[in-house]
Amino acid sequence: MEDQDKDIFNYIVAQEANYKQPIPINDVWNWSMKDHIKTSDLYLNSQLLTGKSDFKPVKNITRPILNLQHRTEDLELKDVQIYVDSPELYHLSFLVKKYHDDIFVQENDLDTYFDELNVSRIDFGGGLSKKMSKARPELVPLQSIAFCDQTDILSGPIGIRHYFSPDQLMDMKKVGWGDEKNGATISVEDLITLSRSEKKNDNTDGQIAKTTGRYIEIFEVHGNLPKRFADPTDDSGEYETQIFIVGFYQKKGSMDKQGVTLFTKAENTSPFKFIKRDPVYGRALGFGGAEELFEAQVWINYDMIRMQAMLDAASITILKAIGPNSQKVAGQKLTDLENLEILDLGEGGDLGQVDTFPRNMQLFDNSVQQWEAHAQQMGAANDAIMGNSPASGTPFKLQELVTSEAHGLHEYRRGQFAKHIEEIYKDWIVPHIQKKITEGYKFLSELSLEELQYVGEMLANNEANKRLKDMVLAGEEVTPDIQKTMMELIMLDFKKKGSKHFIEILKGEFKKATLSVKVSVKGKTKDLAGRTDKLVNIFREIIVNPAVLTIPAIAKIFNDILESSGLDPADFSGITKEQLQATQPQPTEQPVTQNTDGQSSI
Repeated sequence: MEDQDKDIFNYIVAQEANYKQPIPINDVWNWSMKDHIKTSDLYLNSQLLTGKSDFKPVKNITRPILNLQHRTEDLELKDVQIYVDSPELYHLSFLVKKYHDDIFVQENDLDTYFDELNVSRIDFGGGLSKKMSKARPELVPLQSIAFCDQTDILSGPIGIRHYFSPDQLMDMKKVGWGDEKNGATISVEDLITLSRSEKKNDNTDGQIAKTTGRYIEIFEVHGNLPKRFADPTDDSGEYETQIFIVGFYQKKGSMDKQGVTLFTKAENTSPFKFIKRDPVYGRALGFGGAEELFEAQVWINYDMIRMQAMLDAASITILKAIGPNSQKVAGQKLTDLENLEILDLGEGGDLGQVDTFPRNMQLFDNSVQQWEAHAQQMGAANDAIMGNSPASGTPFKLQELVTSEAHGLHEYRRGQFAKHIEEIYKDWIVPHIQKKITEGYKFLSELSLEELQYVGEMLANNEANKRLKDMVLAGEEVTPDIQKTMMELIMLDFKKKGSKHFIEILKGEFKKATLSVKVSVKGKTKDLAGRTDKLVNIFREIIVNPAVLTIPAIAKIFNDILESSGLDPADFSGITKEQLQATQPQPTEQPVTQNTDGQSSI
């Protein structure tokens, strides 16, 4: 039996050591997930792998391009469409959508989760989410991973390193940490006491961490592991999916770390979901946004260091002396001379400055510009999309086309991100929404113009039907004009109340409703100027000759134009034949007069 198979503690130590070793990809590429994450993190924060203690200059081209990708590939909460997946109960979709948008996302801070997952996915090439007891999933920082399978992060056990302060660790007693019933071999209080008497406070590299507080290192391990890790008396040799919460402490006078268990139990399903960005075959993480800029960032740093050396050399003033007394003068410095002092160099002597002008500076400057252009190309971040002014003389339409094409790659990646969010919603978040709204809920919501119209019409129709029913039962006459007038009055009264209204979801109303979700990434709000230009052109055509749309062949061409413009014909389906005819100018009647012959004339 290998040491790592003895118990969970030896397993963690062995897996940590394995995680530091690179894996081969395609026989010629050795890749380390740990080094990949570290390098990406350093370059993002203007740091170098060799450190910056010797004042090396860094021109950070990584962060601006990644900031652009964060913005262009982000998903808005309004892109998430919650609806009731049932023809009979679909009308309830409005209620659940308003509850989700106005209450649920705020209470659970889902916007922050979206942003964190998007940043991790872009920067490092992957984002790892963990299901929690509450509705909001937790993003696992990839920097906190102690070990995992470097070929497929979800295919093997995952170890996550945490640092808890004593107060934070005491709070975890609420979820059962330190309880013998949950497999604990030590209480939380005892572990805190032992940690205070440790020899030193080590970080992950074995160096003493000088911090203002005391932090206790805790490992969270999920995966299919031997049963004996949880039960030392088990000799079946079987495996099961488990979770372990393990701590380590070091006694005074000993170099060995002792392991203790705070919590362990079997897990039926994995609590993790993972998304890659630009997958690379044979490794756990995709091709990250920082990684695609590694080469450019390295060589720009190289050029900047040499340019700085040239500037340092050019900043030094060196004098040269020629003549019989040059040897005597050579021993002096300008700082040693008095003001207006005259040097005697003898007959034929001369004193001049040595030329230290950095003539090769332009070569390095050109190199920096070329690498910056390469980085922008790799990151799909041309000048237009970065917000920089185009070159003089660039046609406006060409600039608009280039900007639109630059968004294409980012929109494609947004689509991939949207599918992952849909999966997380369906499996983890929607059940929480279903449970909450089934209990009943009343909240204040602000309705949009379309929502006001929809709710007003439904309310007016229901209220009018109730009143008309009472009129019929009372023997009163009911005519279409009375019904129309009544609905108009109810609608007018509803609109007077403004856009803010209380919405109440009745208890049990959604008990039989099946909720579903889709994430829209049409990007209608991403190019407001272009969309507005298209809508204005279409509006002009309709106003000039609205009746032409009543011709079926022309109407089909009109729909083709809408689709080719990237617009949705369904958005224009509300234009009816009667509305078009109503917009046509009507001939005005002219007064009729009598002429002298008694005949009428216009």
